[in-house]
Amino acid sequence: MPLPSRVAELAGFDLLLSVARLGGIGAAAREHGISQPAASARIRQLEARVGVALVDRSPRGSSLSAAGALVADWVRPVIEAAADLEAGIAALRRERAGRLRVAASPTVAEFPLPKWLAVLRRLEPGVDVALSSGSSAEVATKVLGREADLGFVDGVDVPGGLHTKIVATDELRLVVAPGHSWVTRGPTLDELAATPLISREDGSGARRVLAAALAPREPAEPLLELSSTTAIKTAVLEGAGPAVLGAQTVAAELAAGTLVAVEIEGLDLRRVLRLVWRAGRALRGPAADLAAIAARGA
Repeated sequence: MPLPSRVAELAGFDLLLSVARLGGIGAAAREHGISQPAASARIRQLEARVGVALVDRSPRGSSLSAAGALVADWVRPVIEAAADLEAGIAALRRERAGRLRVAASPTVAEFPLPKWLAVLRRLEPGVDVALSSGSSAEVATKVLGREADLGFVDGVDVPGGLHTKIVATDELRLVVAPGHSWVTRGPTLDELAATPLISREDGSGARRVLAAALAPREPAEPLLELSSTTAIKTAVLEGAGPAVLGAQTVAAELAAGTLVAVEIEGLDLRRVLRLVWRAGRALRGPAADLAAIAARGA
């Protein structure tokens, strides 16, 4: 219900309690960080709202009138309840601005997660984000094991026990160095499956997407297993062999001509990027905010 105007503003009542406790308007003003004239004016405004004199003023100082003492007794639990309310709200804000643990596959950690985290930082500058990166399988394990509040994975599926939501789409590209033989004649699907590639570790989303695209063919064991996109690109640039990488991560090299994309008819390397969190748990606070940012592609 709407509060009556006489009691809707509590600052004056809080000052009145300080006058009662400290024995004068001057001491109360110092406690509230205001000047004595400002404190006197605030008390007079309170008296005008209440309709009775609350403070007896004399050359020797100020003290509460009988009516003021009675009002102080009534308002004391209200002020204490307001202080409790403020403490509770502050605690909620601290919880909301607490530590957010995010796990992401390298594809998402390199792009587009940094953009999403920048938006979250602008919305909630107090959020402390702890980011870990690993294969999509490792991300799922961390979320299931409560080592991460939420995760971002790429690939074709996710294990049970997780809620999942598609937040973006991506495409893998088969890339080689400019002098590679596949630049002039791309391989068949059988040749690609039989060729050892430079790859991420087992369990990565890219390897699972490639395996699904080549099915029922069994991809050859990797030529090299490297833990970062930069390392894989460097190995391809040096002519070590082909690799399959996210289109966004090789866009600059393809534009510069330092890497070449090889097209193969019938090879579908489209994939989705998913948000995952533990089943039976609702996302709240910064986790919910980051999920919303990712879902709208901000």
